[in-house]
Amino acid sequence: MVEVVTYRDGETKLTGHVYRPVGAVRASVAIFPTIMNPTPAVVTKAEALAKAGYLAFICDFYGRNPHNFAEAQTLASDLRQQATVYRQRLAAGLATVRKLAPDLPQAAIGFCMGGQAVLELARDSANLVLAASFHGLLNTDLPAQPGAVKARILVCHGDADELVPREQVIQFWEEMDHSGANWHFHSYSGVKHGFTNPNAPPNSDMVAYEPSADRQSWSALLGLLDEVLS
Repeated sequence: MVEVVTYRDGETKLTGHVYRPVGAVRASVAIFPTIMNPTPAVVTKAEALAKAGYLAFICDFYGRNPHNFAEAQTLASDLRQQATVYRQRLAAGLATVRKLAPDLPQAAIGFCMGGQAVLELARDSANLVLAASFHGLLNTDLPAQPGAVKARILVCHGDADELVPREQVIQFWEEMDHSGANWHFHSYSGVKHGFTNPNAPPNSDMVAYEPSADRQSWSALLGLLDEVLS
């Protein structure tokens, strides 16, 4: 059963959704959704984490759900105008999760814009055991400085993702190396943006579900969570 939790970033009221496991909780996982805020595909991932023994919390980017993609683009653009403001909004979600499970290790995962979000948190020295990005954007206005990244990093990327060209991938690798981060980068050939979402929007040549990449990336997440929590 989902629980609704309200929290705030300054004057902005936000709404998170909690999915709890039946038995013992291994760790908490903050989930940052797509540019559309929570979607059925993201909810499915939260439910899967709860079944695997994790407290999963879907964070809120905007304080409301956009009615369409154009509105989502406007909301996202406004939020991301200043990296420090963006990171403050993301940190509010992490802080809320930590209150729900104060004594447990904390991880964060994200999809598309949410993938960018977890990498922004890692760059900002968030105290996470793992930050995992699925078809996330890799660019940033504030690259990680040496020693800043505390979290293990997992990036699962479609090599045919037109939103993240290969030059951006290489820049990200170089940034992570410069920062001294401990990072894994999984790239899936021929795979486009949004590969974990079976409900990909119609009439979009840039976004496509890819079942194998979805399965393999999820397996990579669970395996690395096992490793960092052992």
